[in-house]
Amino acid sequence: MTVQLIVSVSGIRDVTRDLVDAFARDMDERGVPLSLFVAPRLEDHYRLARDPATQEWLLERREGGDAIVLHGYDQAATKRRRAEFSALPEHEARLRLLAPDRVLEETGLRTRLFAPPRWVASPGAIAALPQTGFRLMADATGVHDLDRSTVDRSRVFGIGDGARAEPWWCRAMVIGAGRVARRGGTLRLAISGPQLRKPGPRQAIVDAVDIALHHGAQPVVHRWEPRVLGRVA
Repeated sequence: MTVQLIVSVSGIRDVTRDLVDAFARDMDERGVPLSLFVAPRLEDHYRLARDPATQEWLLERREGGDAIVLHGYDQAATKRRRAEFSALPEHEARLRLLAPDRVLEETGLRTRLFAPPRWVASPGAIAALPQTGFRLMADATGVHDLDRSTVDRSRVFGIGDGARAEPWWCRAMVIGAGRVARRGGTLRLAISGPQLRKPGPRQAIVDAVDIALHHGAQPVVHRWEPRVLGRVA
């Protein structure tokens, strides 16, 4: 069975953009598009709406084949307690989805794809996603088609954004990625922008990608395909 390879990067902002761009160029050389996880608000009062350079970079990457995935709204407000969407009731989740959706629409980056911070979404958040126009959600257990109520079960091998970054985990991630690539299915690799400045985590994600490609993995991005209506006689 051929494995599908999905590589995602989170924590994209002014101070990490150059790091992510360098990594993206390395992936371009390998023919690997990226799923770019975007949050309108991050720590240190960062606002995507006030960062035209990062907006332009994201738009250019999407035009080149990368995917934009909403990755929460205001992570800084909840990061020290719990993941932003991990315990929200449906009503609150709906409000927290509508706000970033408007920001991305205003910046030309609107998407129907969602990945909750730290890969955890409450039942209320999951119920609110299709109500606010989202069609796909990637969490810790798999990739969910919210329109068809189906899920592609797959584990995330991640560094940063709530995942480990110690040397032993980096080694285990590379080994695990190779195991999935040999077995087939969907291999999801994820790294946060700040971790890309560290040689160990960066090399680990590159090694995992190279092993997957060596075993014939097909690089893809998170995407949702609308239903195809049959012809009416």
